[in-house]
Amino acid sequence: MKDLSVRTSRFSDSMIRQMTRISLDCGAINLSQGFPDFEPPKEITDRLKTVADEGPHQYAVTWGAPNFREALAKKQSHFTGQHIDPMKNVVVTCGSTEAMVAAMMAVTNPGDKVVLFSPFFENYIADTILCGTEPIYVPLIPPDFKFNVDALEKAICTEGVKALLVCNPSNPSGKVFSEQELQIIADLAIKHDIYVITDEVYEHIIYAPHKHTHISTLKGMEERTLVCSSLSKTFSITGWRLGYVISSERIIDRVKKVHDFLTVGAAAPLMEAAVVGLNFGDDYYIGLQQHYTHMKNLFTQGLKDLGIPFTDPQGAYFVLADISKFGYKSDVDFCVDLAQKIGVGAVPASCFFKEDVHHLIRLHFAKKDKTLNEALNRLEKINILVK
Repeated sequence: MKDLSVRTSRFSDSMIRQMTRISLDCGAINLSQGFPDFEPPKEITDRLKTVADEGPHQYAVTWGAPNFREALAKKQSHFTGQHIDPMKNVVVTCGSTEAMVAAMMAVTNPGDKVVLFSPFFENYIADTILCGTEPIYVPLIPPDFKFNVDALEKAICTEGVKALLVCNPSNPSGKVFSEQELQIIADLAIKHDIYVITDEVYEHIIYAPHKHTHISTLKGMEERTLVCSSLSKTFSITGWRLGYVISSERIIDRVKKVHDFLTVGAAAPLMEAAVVGLNFGDDYYIGLQQHYTHMKNLFTQGLKDLGIPFTDPQGAYFVLADISKFGYKSDVDFCVDLAQKIGVGAVPASCFFKEDVHHLIRLHFAKKDKTLNEALNRLEKINILVK
């Protein structure tokens, strides 16, 4: 038989999902794949019950149900201060995963290059391969994960670079890019005429004193920024797969074409139910930050008490823990042992880095107090893994 696709041989299965499967197999508490174990807002699930009886159950408009786009545009306009036209500037996708691919396909050609910060969310590498583009990496330097401006400009100046991808707040590092950092990125994007694709799924999960700045609001960036996000983290509905791209009408027209032939459209009944959440007031987002700040404080204090070094996240809900003292050459082997012998699932951070990094693991804390306390209790035995 003829060979299978070469490009799909260039990336492996998701390490995050692999660790979830290992966690399930051995009964470990899954702190690897980033989804909560608490319920979405009751107003949303109550609405879904009604929608289950009343509909809609057939195809919605391909780029998103009009009432969903209107509610989303209103919400994002409120938080950004921009005028977002629900009919011209929004495409609803099947999660932010599709949003990222659709955005990249809309602005790049096979053979183009895309600049990525390292560490990065593992999907981005597969995205570049599927789009036929080549990633160019710029390191974020621990512990604050700052970038070197000269290194960034050198990467952007590489022949063939068409776009820069920014995850803000960042998965896995928890970095929140400051307004000053984003202004540097914006200035370089304008100077060298490239697009900026942003992954902003954690925009409402920020820890004081840090604040989220939308790079699209900076001067000259609205026309060259593609904002990708979803409702997954904001409303604790990761399984609903409701994402979106927001950009200029010129770009959105291209994204619409890609989206139409990738997935046709997002789930109509779920869009209908989620409109309720999009209409929540500011109190909801204040409460969300308070909730995640509580979980962060509980979990990070527990890690401190156990003497496990980690990076203190500025946003999102992940920590990178340093496993150097355990003497493992492979962070993958460590995570397998952590799940099977200690009962806690984590992700080997080497899957997030272009650099040769094998001493970090990613843990997430979007869990109930009971779950986090049990995970911390299990981690009390972690020193049995010392080689």
